[in-house]
Amino acid sequence: MSKRAIIIVLDSVGIGALPDAELYGDKGSNTIGNISKKLGGLKLKNMEALGLGNIDDIKGIDSVDMPKGAFGRCAEASKGKDTITGHWEISGVILEEPLNTYPDGFSEEIIKDFEEKIGRKIIGNKVASGTEIIKELGEEHVKTGYPIVYTSADSVFQIAAHEEVISVPELYNMCQIARDMLVGERSVGRVIARPFVGEVGSFTRTANRRDYALNPPIKMMLQYMHEAGQGVMAVGKIEDIFNKLGVTDAVHNKNNMNGVDNIIEYMKMSKDGLIFANLVDFDMNYGHRNDPEGYAQALLDFDNRVPEILDNMDEDDVLIITADHGCDPTMPGTDHSREYIPLLVYGNSIKENVNLGTKKSFCDIGKTVLDMFNVDNDINGESFYKEIRK
Repeated sequence: MSKRAIIIVLDSVGIGALPDAELYGDKGSNTIGNISKKLGGLKLKNMEALGLGNIDDIKGIDSVDMPKGAFGRCAEASKGKDTITGHWEISGVILEEPLNTYPDGFSEEIIKDFEEKIGRKIIGNKVASGTEIIKELGEEHVKTGYPIVYTSADSVFQIAAHEEVISVPELYNMCQIARDMLVGERSVGRVIARPFVGEVGSFTRTANRRDYALNPPIKMMLQYMHEAGQGVMAVGKIEDIFNKLGVTDAVHNKNNMNGVDNIIEYMKMSKDGLIFANLVDFDMNYGHRNDPEGYAQALLDFDNRVPEILDNMDEDDVLIITADHGCDPTMPGTDHSREYIPLLVYGNSIKENVNLGTKKSFCDIGKTVLDMFNVDNDINGESFYKEIRK
């Protein structure tokens, strides 16, 4: 039995278009590969040593003769390409139908119902970038007190409000009202609080974001781990994505580097169970903003912290570095991209230089983790633990 598994999701760090990417408008997407190509080569020496460059031919990321870990990639079996879909699938849930999206904004019926429940009008109600819509409507919001409602290519209902106009607790209450409404035929994967501060012309979003998710439709990895008496420590938005199900302790991140700090703090505090982390800056700050240079720097910043993570691993720990979808900043548009996700597995109990190839589903990750802990389960996926354990 492994004492501890550490899953780190590099949010949106995809590694090449899936065969059906064209159906999603994502033909040619390759988040890591296209960034590397555009910038003349990425140098991520620590993830290279684990086998990142052995997964695929990525310009500037070298394959090595003897990777320290097992390496491969996973295809997405679920329909869709959003955050919830990817994380749920890692944990053993396959969605046969994509979650609802609202490319033309929300229906008049939904908006009217929401306005009646919160006791005020809203502005916005369209697909928009979170930073752009507060530039566009922030001044009107401050004058009127009307919250800004918007969506994206994801299954989300987002509410932006200035913290001095609508307090953070009041914004959270509005989000809970929306969450209770948006189920069944109206359902969205997440309702997201998007508080901001500042003056007209210089509004900035704060770290008080909060996500309100649907419950997964079946029992998944986190719940099985909890029921088996294992700790489940959630870092970043993991707690929100799974609606706290199975989570025994949680911390939210201010940014990626704070997220790594939080991972290491849990590694020092708790010697058993699962640490499940999401580092969102890749997606939120660089993928959606078409900023390949910023994305590359964020990858380098994380890569530079990998030795610190490895140094804090115990004898029986297993580290899994992966992603949840792509968000190629070199492609037209700002949406997520339908991509394979990388799979790097490392630990003293894990064989070196094992090519795991292409897995049929992200679910194989969750299935493998439960196998490591000898936890009986009914989640989707096939464990690859026998392939990698010494």
